[in-house]
Order: sequence, then C-alpha cells, then structure tokens
Amino acid sequence: MRVGLFGGSFNPIHFGHLRAAEEVREAMELDLVYFIPAASPPHKPAEDLAAPEQRLRMVQLATKGNRHFMVSDAEIRRGGRSYTVDTLRHFRGTLRAQTSLFLMMGTDAFAELDTWKDADQIVASGSIIVHSRMEPREAERTTGALASIQRFGYIFNSGYYVHPSGQTLSFVATTFLPISASTIRQKLREQKSARYLVPADVLDYIQRHGLY
Repeated sequence: MRVGLFGGSFNPIHFGHLRAAEEVREAMELDLVYFIPAASPPHKPAEDLAAPEQRLRMVQLATKGNRHFMVSDAEIRRGGRSYTVDTLRHFRGTLRAQTSLFLMMGTDAFAELDTWKDADQIVASGSIIVHSRMEPREAERTTGALASIQRFGYIFNSGYYVHPSGQTLSFVATTFLPISASTIRQKLREQKSARYLVPADVLDYIQRHGLY
C-alpha cells in the first residue's frame, strides 16, 4: 500500500490543493491520499484561521466522491501545535507495517524543511514528494531545494533521490492553478465572489457559517 500524507491549514481548501493531490497520486501511483488539517500550524499566523473543526468539515466536503481521498483528524484530535514528525509517528502506528508513506509538500515547504521540528527524523521516517508547477529537474535546481537535498544527504538515483535511511525524494510537476487561500479569504472579506475557486459545497459551508 502506497499512502500519501497531505497536511496543511486548508483555510479554506481549494481547487489548487485538490488538483495537486490528484496529479501527485496519479504520478506516484498512490493508493490513497490522506488530507490532514492542522490543529495549529506552527509556521503560519493564527489570524484569520477558521476553527479546526470547521476546516476539517470543509476538507471532508471537498474530497467526498473521490475514493482515493481520505480525511484524517489526527492532528486536530491531538491538539496543540501540529508537528509533522508526530503525524508520521501516528500513521506508522496505525497503518499496516508494509505501508509506504509519502509526505507531500510544495517547493517552499521543502526549502524550509530544515526548520521543522525533528527534521532529520522526518526524512528518515517517510519518503517525500515535492510538487511544483516546474518540471522536476528545474524544481530540483532551485536554491532552496538544492540546499535541502544537500542538508539531508539525498543522493540522486535513476529519476529520484535516496536518503541514507532508504526513504526517497521525488519531484512531481503539477498543473499550476493561481489560487491561494489568502486570496479567497480576502475576496470573502470584500464580499466578492469565490465561486469556482473552491468546491460549491465548501463555499456553501463558508457562507452558512459566516467564515472569513
């Protein structure tokens, strides 16, 4: 079983998140992708952050109908700061032993991975997939990506990288959709339309609950 872990604040989840997850799943032949809303993202300000339970519900609404997409409330149930190393430990303890875990992140997150709690344990505990609008070889050569590759000791091997632990690092090009959660929130504050930026059920939930 090959399982992707896609964490984030999802404040709110939008079509950019969903399309990236679908393309990564297909490219890396993942059986499942777990969307994992953070209780309290350590690298993002708390301002304008919808309640954890509300963001969880929006992710559930956005992913329904895709049998490959699952939603985990592991970080929300754990509470406090949401650290990836703890989430990897949770999935290692709950999924079958032979499951391969793939941590999904964007290029900016990968460039900052060294600042994450127990970063060396993270890269030794699961493989990493970096998704970007750039082609893989171009993404790998960005300053931040090169620094992280060297920092963690990845070695290139036939189209992907291998960590000394045996975990892998892959770069996947995904369709660039110029959508950001901050732009969506700004539009909503200005009482402008967010239609076609988020799934209809998510927008309906936002409006019914007066979010943002």
